[in-house]
Amino acid sequence: MRVLLLGSGAKDHAMVWWFSKSRYISGLYAAPGNLATSRIATNLPDTDPSDPEAVFKACIDNSIDFVFIGTEQPLFTGVSSYLKDRGIPVFGAPEKSLKLEGDRSFSRAFMARHNIPVPKGTFFDDEESLSRYLSRHEGETFIIKSNMMTPSRIMITSSDKDSLLGFARKLLSRGPVLLEQYIRGIPASCSLMIDDNGYLVLPLTSDCTKKSRNDMTPTGGMGSVCPVPVLEDLMDTIRERIIEPTLYGLKVENLAYRGVLTLSLMLDEATREPYLVDYHVRFSDPSAQAMIPLIRTDIIEILWAMSENRVGSIQLERSDLCSVAVVLASEGYPMDIRTGVEIEGLTNVFLEHVGNSPIVFCGALEDIDGKAITTGGRNLTVVGLGKNLQIANQAAYSLIKGKKFSNLWYRDDIGNDYFVTE
Repeated sequence: MRVLLLGSGAKDHAMVWWFSKSRYISGLYAAPGNLATSRIATNLPDTDPSDPEAVFKACIDNSIDFVFIGTEQPLFTGVSSYLKDRGIPVFGAPEKSLKLEGDRSFSRAFMARHNIPVPKGTFFDDEESLSRYLSRHEGETFIIKSNMMTPSRIMITSSDKDSLLGFARKLLSRGPVLLEQYIRGIPASCSLMIDDNGYLVLPLTSDCTKKSRNDMTPTGGMGSVCPVPVLEDLMDTIRERIIEPTLYGLKVENLAYRGVLTLSLMLDEATREPYLVDYHVRFSDPSAQAMIPLIRTDIIEILWAMSENRVGSIQLERSDLCSVAVVLASEGYPMDIRTGVEIEGLTNVFLEHVGNSPIVFCGALEDIDGKAITTGGRNLTVVGLGKNLQIANQAAYSLIKGKKFSNLWYRDDIGNDYFVTE
């Protein structure tokens, strides 16, 4: 099978890496790809993944049998339907289902209709009404998010009214914002491969979304761990209260599709109750980087099962190892990203994965005249592997600290919550 993957981020590199392990692959392409995908696939750097006509032309020129949409933008520009209309099989949510992710007011109403537990939230169209609400709830901690799709789904958590208003002011110029109750607990991602008859649950991850443990400034994902025993112990509850009602709702509201649906969850540390925070009609970064190296089942076999509506019968093979994924980001990420910076030390040895050594997934990096140059916020994800999370953590950080990337920053405590440090 000849496969084209659309994307250039670290999670897209992880997906290309997964495809490259398949015994069914006869040709593997990435558009546009990045510095690292070129080592295991053919990059198509001149193909705009968000341009339906350009992607279709790339498919014809390279005799592509299947297109996997790994990043969100091509979904929202209609690439999936354009290719399907022309007879090219595509993995990606259809346009009718994109509002599950692209419109939080719709998704929150959907959750309410199907009695899915979510944090309390209120939408605001203007700063004045938001300010009055915050004044009435002075001292309470909230999360502010855009109602619409934004890069990396950047958000802020704070109890400071001025900080919340300042961040909201930037978002309100593009549309409403959601002020959400802050639930203290364990954040998690649960990715489902879904078809018309069932679903397959991929390994759950726990994600670190702040710059540091107590940081309240805007950020995206900075790390992830997999698996998380406390979450897997609650899988029956998550299935009953969140997964099953969601898939039922998709069917009755004509939103069902064959593809991936990622659930952003929060486990309340006080009540041990799971809440659904967001839907993503794609894989998430960096949870994908933590999860994929632990899956032994051939990705093509999963996709074939989905095409025949039997994905629910797949018995997922998983490694008995644990993973800790640490994101290395550009200075200023996520609000004032410094790009165009050379990152030294990305040698073949560093990027080569041997045995249970750490895996390095490249994100916003481009090869310019033989140099690795930053083009965005999250540049590398180093995934340590080990028989437990502490060993995986040590593997990841040993590799990172040995390189001393002076132009990148990272959290130094990914996974620490899940083991005792001396």
